[in-house]
Amino acid sequence: MSMFVLLHGAWHGGWAWQRVAPALRAAGHEVHTPTLTGLSDRAHLLSPQVGLATHVQDVVALLEAHDARDVVLVGHSYAGQVVTGVADRVPDRLSTRVHLDAFVGGDGDAAIDLLPPEVAGHYRESVARSGFGWLIPVRPLERLGVSEQADVDWLTPRLTPHPWLTYTEPLRLDGKAKLVPGAFIECVDWMRVFTRQARRAAARGWPVHEISTGHEAMVTAPDELAALLLEIAAR
Repeated sequence: MSMFVLLHGAWHGGWAWQRVAPALRAAGHEVHTPTLTGLSDRAHLLSPQVGLATHVQDVVALLEAHDARDVVLVGHSYAGQVVTGVADRVPDRLSTRVHLDAFVGGDGDAAIDLLPPEVAGHYRESVARSGFGWLIPVRPLERLGVSEQADVDWLTPRLTPHPWLTYTEPLRLDGKAKLVPGAFIECVDWMRVFTRQARRAAARGWPVHEISTGHEAMVTAPDELAALLLEIAAR
């Protein structure tokens, strides 16, 4: 059996996978859902110095502490950057990487520059206006395709501001990430911010899958997502 390591995106925490992890465990897999430094239950560690390199080290340290092998590393949204950084650092520990409606960056790419220009502009404005110049305020959930009130009520009190440096710090890669097979899952029932990233994945020869839900698939389509992750791992 594999080990799944599920990485949340901006504003979230490891709790975001509560509806997905049980199905993976029921299939016999070990599952870890770490919270990245400065977010959610680790918000007490938030500072302007928390960047992409911090989050890559979070995950590398987890894998090394468990001496993990044959890992399916899944990154949602922003965490696609983290997945790529980890794959470059410890490719021998990963069997595959899955970018869930997520960035597919290359060497020198910063997350903010991978967003569509109009979306990147909204981020910059919100950071300058109400993020004190170093935080990304939580985005409205309706813009992420979350429409069910029960989901809004579950998510809203758990979301926390996200460190801006993680979006402006570029990936620094040695080329080893290419050794790790990749897959992409696009969530297609929202404004589809990550369509260009899906095309990048396809250009690399990765399989690209679609789920008919909003950006928060682990909340709004957990059963379908879990089944797809198991299918990808089985390959």
